[in-house]
Amino acid sequence: MTRMKYTAVRVLTYGALCVGAAACLLPFLWQLRSSVMTMQEIFSYPPKWLPETPQWQNYRETFKVIPFGRYYINTIFLVVMNIIGAVISNTIIAFSLARLRFRGRSLMFALSIGTLMIPTSVTLIPTFIEWNWLGGLGTFLPLFVPAFFGNAFFIFMLVQFFRTIPFEFDEAAVVDGASYPRIIVSIILPMAKPVIAVLVIFTFLNTWNDFMGPLLYLNDSKMFTLALGLKSLLSGYNSYWHILMAAATMVVAPLIAVFFIAQKFFIEGLTMGGIKG
Repeated sequence: MTRMKYTAVRVLTYGALCVGAAACLLPFLWQLRSSVMTMQEIFSYPPKWLPETPQWQNYRETFKVIPFGRYYINTIFLVVMNIIGAVISNTIIAFSLARLRFRGRSLMFALSIGTLMIPTSVTLIPTFIEWNWLGGLGTFLPLFVPAFFGNAFFIFMLVQFFRTIPFEFDEAAVVDGASYPRIIVSIILPMAKPVIAVLVIFTFLNTWNDFMGPLLYLNDSKMFTLALGLKSLLSGYNSYWHILMAAATMVVAPLIAVFFIAQKFFIEGLTMGGIKG
């Protein structure tokens, strides 16, 4: 009886997971199918599940309707700058809070974590006014400079991981004459590859999908990111839905590729950074 119950539970569990996976995949498959259809086929009734003739030229037309290549370059630039800033700043801050002894360390860590309670919408207008005063509107600066000043979530995750590394490594390095930057580069970072990978993946996803930031600070269409580029394909008078689906597929494809390539580090980093601490 116990074995039958165990089998039934497994069947129900896998069945529920399959239903959930299908519900998550269906919108993407519908988008993929629409990206190779004509406008008439997309809005035909009853709906067609597959196109009569795949319209692969929809992907080529995307680069003619809007400067999609330029949007790709702009987005990649912001992703690279945000990753560099996030890795450098959060690693240094987390190392200081986790490995060094100084007065007020616990208070600073608590205040940093406390900022997670502040909704982004609360700081939206003050931040916009600040960048307007600094002359950053219409530039990429507001979209990557904040990454060089740390992120509370990443700081917390790295601190939790860095605390699991034995302090004997630091002491031995100091005896050998190593400075703190050398300790970070030669000892801490090699051991923290999984959690650093999680930081990089989260930063990549947040920057790649960011819509509100570019919408607020960018006013030149030549500086638009992919998120704004997709929005430009929609208008109140004419919307190129088949082109939009093709463009959306090209935007989503790198996200899927990055996740599958780095999923091992992603899961390992979340586990080690969240549980061991």
